[in-house]
Amino acid sequence: MTQTGATDQPFLTDVETLRQRAKAHVEGGVVTDTYRGDAGRTIEILQSVLATEIVCVLRYTQHSIVATGLSSDSVKNEFAQHAKEEQEHAMQVAERINQLGGVPDFNPQTLTGRSAAEYQTGDDMATMIRENLVAERIAIDHYRELIRYFGDDDPATRVMLEEILAVEEEHASDMLDLLEAHGGGS
Repeated sequence: MTQTGATDQPFLTDVETLRQRAKAHVEGGVVTDTYRGDAGRTIEILQSVLATEIVCVLRYTQHSIVATGLSSDSVKNEFAQHAKEEQEHAMQVAERINQLGGVPDFNPQTLTGRSAAEYQTGDDMATMIRENLVAERIAIDHYRELIRYFGDDDPATRVMLEEILAVEEEHASDMLDLLEAHGGGS
């Protein structure tokens, strides 16, 4: 079976060639000859994503504990749910770093320096909600840029980030709703 077009290259590699390549470079794990990305650069980028997610876990967790005021139980629960989802994102990213041959960096001393989001707290619920919304908006823009960057060169990383982005957009929507409900809207 050949691809029609100018190259006359086979569209699919024969199975025997695929087997030979897999056996010859087994130590490469998921990074095969057909991986078009730069695994080292991808790992470096994902270390920043990991730090961002961990900082978000910490911020949401802290907010879920200290939020007080009218309707604070529902807001605390929302913060706690977001912390759980951010933790799941962190684990996905850490697993991808590992798959690509890297070691996920959980070093607390360097987290905020590597994170796109800041660790900000507040004295009142509206300030906490606003800080979380700001962080979600940063993550949304950052992940959109990374999705474009990875494109077809690393579809597995791109798809993972697309899935995380969808949840971050939900989080931003939730925070905007909470901000409006708690008098912190513009």
